[in-house]
This record gives sequence, C-alpha cells and structure tokens, in this order.
Amino acid sequence: MPDRLLVPFGGSAAPAHWLGKPHLGGKGANLCEMAAIGLPVPPGFVIPTPLCARYYEAGGKLPDALVAKLPEGLAHIEAAVGAKFGDATNPLLVSVRSGARVSMPGMMDTVLNLGLNHETVEGLARRSGNRRFAFDSFRRFIQMYADVVLGLDHYLFEDVLELMKDDRGVYLDTALSAEDLEELVSQYLALVEKEWGRAFPMDPMAQLEGAIAAVFGSWRSERATVYRRLNGIPEEWGTAVTVQAMIFGNMGDTSATGVAFTRDPATGERVIYGEYLVNAQGEDVVAGIRTPQYLTAAARQRAGASGASMEETMPEVFAQLTDVFALLERHYRDMQDIEFTVQEGRLFILQTRSGKRTAKAALRIACDMVDEGLIGEDEAVKRVDPAVLDQLLHPTLDPKAERTIIATGLPASPGAAAGAIVLTPAEAERRAGLGEAVILVRVETSPEDIAGMHAARGILTARGGMTSHAAVVARGMGRPCVSGAGSLTIDMEARTVRAGSHVLQEGDIITLDGATGEVMLGEVATIEPELSGDFARLMTWADRHRKLKVRANAETPADCRTARQFGAEGIGLARTEHMFFDPDRIGLVRAMILATDEAARAPILARLLPLQRADFAEMFEVMAGLPVTIRLLDPPLHEFLPQREADYAEVAEASGVSIASLKRRAAELHEMNPMLGHRGCRLGITYPDIYAMQARAIFEAALQQAQPPLPEIMIPLVATQRELDLMKAVVDETANAVFEAAGKRIPYLVGTMIELPRAALRAGEIAASADFFSFGTNDLTQTTLGISRDDSARFLGVYVDKGIYPRDPFVSLDTEGVGELVRLAAERGRATRPDLKLGICGEHGGDPASIAFVAALGLDYVSCSPWRVPIARLAAAQAALG
Repeated sequence: MPDRLLVPFGGSAAPAHWLGKPHLGGKGANLCEMAAIGLPVPPGFVIPTPLCARYYEAGGKLPDALVAKLPEGLAHIEAAVGAKFGDATNPLLVSVRSGARVSMPGMMDTVLNLGLNHETVEGLARRSGNRRFAFDSFRRFIQMYADVVLGLDHYLFEDVLELMKDDRGVYLDTALSAEDLEELVSQYLALVEKEWGRAFPMDPMAQLEGAIAAVFGSWRSERATVYRRLNGIPEEWGTAVTVQAMIFGNMGDTSATGVAFTRDPATGERVIYGEYLVNAQGEDVVAGIRTPQYLTAAARQRAGASGASMEETMPEVFAQLTDVFALLERHYRDMQDIEFTVQEGRLFILQTRSGKRTAKAALRIACDMVDEGLIGEDEAVKRVDPAVLDQLLHPTLDPKAERTIIATGLPASPGAAAGAIVLTPAEAERRAGLGEAVILVRVETSPEDIAGMHAARGILTARGGMTSHAAVVARGMGRPCVSGAGSLTIDMEARTVRAGSHVLQEGDIITLDGATGEVMLGEVATIEPELSGDFARLMTWADRHRKLKVRANAETPADCRTARQFGAEGIGLARTEHMFFDPDRIGLVRAMILATDEAARAPILARLLPLQRADFAEMFEVMAGLPVTIRLLDPPLHEFLPQREADYAEVAEASGVSIASLKRRAAELHEMNPMLGHRGCRLGITYPDIYAMQARAIFEAALQQAQPPLPEIMIPLVATQRELDLMKAVVDETANAVFEAAGKRIPYLVGTMIELPRAALRAGEIAASADFFSFGTNDLTQTTLGISRDDSARFLGVYVDKGIYPRDPFVSLDTEGVGELVRLAAERGRATRPDLKLGICGEHGGDPASIAFVAALGLDYVSCSPWRVPIARLAAAQAALG
C-alpha cells in the first residue's frame, strides 16, 4: 500500500475507493466510492488509518509531514467549492470526522463548522446574507470544539443556552434571533477562557490541526475502547480522519438535515425509515437534542405525529433522496444507513454505511434480497452476524399478560426487558455485576454511556428519536430500547422518575417493549420465541454449506429438548457431576466421596445406580439415534464435601458412619488447590468402582431405548496414555458384562477430553487408545495460561485494553497459545489414528471466531450451550464459505 498522507475525493480527484476500508476507513472509502459514481458528495480528503498509529507513536502529536501536507488537501476542497479556508470574505468551513474500517456509531469524535473566527463569521454572514445562520454555526463550533478538542464539559454550554432561552421566553433554539446568537457566542468565548484558562483558538489552521489530533485521540477514549472490546475490534486498526467541505442544514426553512435507512432496521421491511430536522445540523438529529420529524407521510400517519414529513414539506428533494436510496442499495447490495443535508433546497449525501439492524431485520433483509436477486444464498449466509441471532432466541412479552402502561415513547429497538431502574451508567454496571437485571433510564444517552448500556437489559430515554445515539447503539447491541418518552421527568437529585401520576424510585422494576414503545410498571410475563420463517430459511441455507457438525452441552431433558429444537446433532458434553448436585441425591454422593473403602461405597453406589440410569434414559430418549458424549465424574472434591452440620448429619444417616468419622475423612480429603487435585480420571483410578457404576448406568439406559444413541464415554483430565488405558479397561469390562446379561450389544466409543497441555503434546500416544478427542478448552485455557477463569474478571479487561490479549481468552480462543496446542494435538492424534473423531466442547464452541479457527483445523464438530446452537450452525457455515 503506498504511503499516502492525504487521499482527496470529490471535485477533480481521481477515484480512490480501491484503496479499501482498511486504509481509508469505512466512511472515507464510502465517500470516495459515492463521489466516483456521481452522487452529490461534498469534496474533501481522507487522512488514512496508518497515520493514527504514527500519531500515537509520536506521543500524541501529528506527524510533521502530515501537517505540511494539509494546505494541499485544503486547496483541493477550495478549488471544488470556490471558497478559501480562513478567508474573511468568502470563507471555507470544514467538518472533521472519524472513520474506522468498521462502523462504531458515536464512539469517536466529530467537529463541525471548523474555520470560524471573528473575521470569517462576518464573511459567512455577508456571503450567505443570513447573519443568524452564521452566528448559529459559530456558537455550535465553539461548543463542539471546546468539548472535543479542549476537553471542556459540553453541559456547561448547554446550561448557558438554556438560560438564554429561558430569558428570551422561547423553547427552541431556532427561536433565538441573530442578536441573541451573537451574544451567546460572546458568552461561550468567555466561558472557554474561564474554564480553559486561555482564549479560544482563532487561527483556522491551528483549529484544524487540533481537531485532527482530537479525532485520532478519540480512538483510545474510554467509550471507544469499551466498544472495541465488546465487538472484538483490534486496537491496532486505528481510525482514519475525513476532512470535508461543510454543507449547512441550518440556513433556514429550505435547509434540513437527516438520517435515513433504506429499510426498516427494526423489522427489515422494505420501507424508507428515518428522520429529519428543518434548519438544523446533523448532531441535532443524532444526539437527540431536538425530537425530529418523519421522512415519509406514511410513517408520520402511522405514528400519529403532527409535524409534517419531509415528503410533504420538500417533495422534490425527497424524490431525489429516494432515487439515491435505490442507487446505493443496488450498488452496495445491502441496507444502507445514510446521513444527508439539504442546503437551500440542494441535496448532499454526507455518509453511507451498511446499517446496524436487529436480528429479525437482518434475517428478513438477507432473505428478501435473495428473493429480489440482489444477493445469492451463500452471500445471505455470510451477511448475518451469528452473534445477533442471540436476540431471537429469548422470550418476548406475552400479549395476553396484564400490563400497566405508564409511559409511551418511540419503539427504537425491539425486544422485551424487565429490570430495576438505574439512572447512571456506573450504577448499571455495578448492579449488573451483582447479577441484577437493570433498565438504564436517561434523559438522553451519549457515547460515554456505552458500558452502562451494555450492562443494562434495556434502555429508556426521555428525549431522542429513532435514529438517536440510544436507538442506534441499542439496536447494534440487541438491547430493547424505548426513546423519546417525553412524559418522563427524571430527577437525578431525588433519584426518581415521574411518569404521569407514578413516581418511581431508582431500583423499582419496570418493563420495556421495544417493539411498541410501551413502558410498563413491574415485571410482565413473557413467551418463548418461535423460530420459523426467515430464521428457518437461513438455517436451511447454513446447514447446506457447513461442514462442521454442531452439538450441545446438556445433561437435563429440558436442555436436551432445547438443543434439538435449535438443531443440535447430538450431545458433545454431558457433565455427570451436575446430575449429582440434585438435592435428592447430594447426601448419597457425599457419602460415596467420604467412604473409606470399596466395601463402604458399594451399597451407596447401588442406590445411585438406578438414579443415574434414569438420568441417562431421559437424555437418550430425546437424543434417539444421535451421538451423546458423557463425561464421567469430574468434580473437584471440595464441591461435594459437607459444609454445615446439617450436611454432615444427612451424610451420616445415608452412610451409617458417625459425624466425627466423617469430619476426619473430610479433613483427609481437604486440598490446597482442588482444581488441580483429586479429580477427573484421578478419581476414577483411585475409585474405579465409581466409574464402573456410571458406565453400567449408561449402557443399561441405552439398551432400554427403541432407537439407542451412540454413547461416547469420555474420560476427563487425562495426561498420559496409561491413565486412559486403565479407565478404558473399566468401561469395556462393564460394557461386556451388561451386553452379555442383556443378550445384545450396541456400538459405543471411549475417548478423552484434551484439557491439559501434556495431553495435547502427547496426543500421538494417547490417540492409540482413544476413539475420539474432545478439546475441553475452558480448562485447557486455564492450564495453558495459568489463569483461573473464576478469578480473572478483575484483571482480564485491563489485559485486553492494553493489547496483551486481543479478546478475553475464556470467550474467544487464544489461537496463538491454546490454539497451537489444539492444532498439535489434532495433527499428532490423526497421525496415529486417521479416523480419530475430533470436537471442541468448551464455551468456545459457541464463539464464531473460535469456530472459524477449529473449522480450519479440520475438527469434526463443535459443542456449545443449547441456546448458542443456531449461532454455531451459522458460524460453521460462514467458516466453510470463507
């Protein structure tokens, strides 16, 4: 890639979109492309993403070579628009915006109206013949620059504006006169000097350099860092910066600004969806500062809104806009999210990108575009992010349930959520961290709220529209959102929310319906999702393409049924120790563990056998004819030891042993590091009768079935071939005894879980005794990295932020370390035994990035929680399609 400092677009610039999003960022690449196909794009230039890294390498300073090149970029814009940057008679104003290679809505900074000072504002006023517009632009620039570049709180400026509106007796800022705005500019400049300690910078070139540096700096802001971590975006990508001629939507009633989607991002319906504001600039719409109006008459009528739609007030411009929408959809073959401005009746397109959408909308758009001939089935499969399917797999509000509606807003992001009211992002994070369901309630959200929005089950705002920050981010996260609930009054001092006659305290429970915009008192009942229509169609296409089988981690009949409903092709991990925690049998299990010899355990195992057999019979009935991998007992013993006097009394009664003897035995079994102690196959080797009982229960239950499953008996925590040989002998001996007594046989497999580095390294030897390997990547990650999964939350976030790991290694597989062990084990295992069945059964089995990695290694299946089976099916198909 050539080392370009600036890439011009629009005007006489040569097409440059071929440089691509990694170099130009998503916004820059799309602006270059739109200019190349003849759309009305304001001219500008892109500072490519590699310059972001150079900015940080220089300690937060723009490279000298870039600073020297800026006049050349400005000259390109000046020639295209016929104005001059910093000129007192015909000034050029520019916007400075961020643009990473993937969309990060609202996470980085923007500066508009840059280039204004005491001289250029007068030139703008004379040139436009509109003094009010000029000073409105100046006050907006001061506030935005002070916030983004100087680091001053934008609420300080909002307070000054609100005081002036109160003093003039007006509600909207558009009602302020030119004289009012001149006075407001003076007040803003005085506020900057007071808070910053210096006068506001008036040199346009200094303003430009400061804004570019601030946009680069916002790549590492807290909100952008959190967003990258939540969405798996590498820190080293950096952001591009776009400098573009300003187009003004605030020049009067023939000017406007808006945001539009070419299809409904909530439902996927093929209708124009969006909002606009007359006499406004872009941040007014996106930030929710003023509640905007609808683009189409039909949308206005459906909402019962009184304000005229753009289709009604600007029919000619609206017709041009619909033509642009159709062109962009055909060109990019995807639903587009478009920002536009109308300046004195002339339309300009400021940005286009693939629009954020709900899971429901993603499925419908993909299927509809196949039907429309825009894309093929394989592209439809690749188009849907597997992670968003999670939105479809959870309950929605029961339409028959009683509900007390206390407020209504805009249905900004569909889905249902109930939880305790929290009024700050920090409180949302705190309570969610304690396991509490919360609803974040704000006057309006800002990009700084990103962590709290992610922690919340749903989001409710008093201000903002369908394309406000809250709405866009909530849809991207899959969180239900109701925005613009204007009847709400939020009192931060009293920590209350007033909705009509209801006064709610922070902590009170409310329910949101993001599909209708309703806010309800208390918790409303829900119903299970129905997975048909577009979902079933896309899954059919995905199954046609994928090579990996998808199983589920499950051991209860309910989980097994859920897994089958979601398309699981068997069980990849049934954890038998989970069955032992049942209150009806925990006493027996403790007695079994505390027994001192085989004779003492025998009567206890005899009582456990029918219980285990019934457990397996229920599973096998649901999984008729499918493979079922059953991990024999693998608990750290401390999890089963009695903790209270009542527990000891229960064990004493079950075993006929005194409480004092049991306590002595418990002391003998105490371990300093139980996770690496007497567990897994070590338990089976010292107490082989326990594993024999479990194997008997498995085979007897399988023989009861009209359509037996394929039992795959997994020996856990093996480090050596000898351990597996000893345990396999126990299983085979038990199987032969059961089959001989029954007079019939069924096929079965015996294998092991690879969860220790030594097992991975010696996989060639172990494979000689194994029918299959299942990679237990949860424990393999712990034992490879030397990190406890249960104790790592307090520092792993910092590790990810500092680039030590690209993502939490317990969420997405550490492909360089743990992944290398998986690759070695797979290669060495199959070198010994070419038909060795290979799978993965840790939580990584439901992570799309991890699935892509193991698919490339040639594993046979992944196994994940039942609720993530559809995600794994789609991710496996995408891995196969590349």
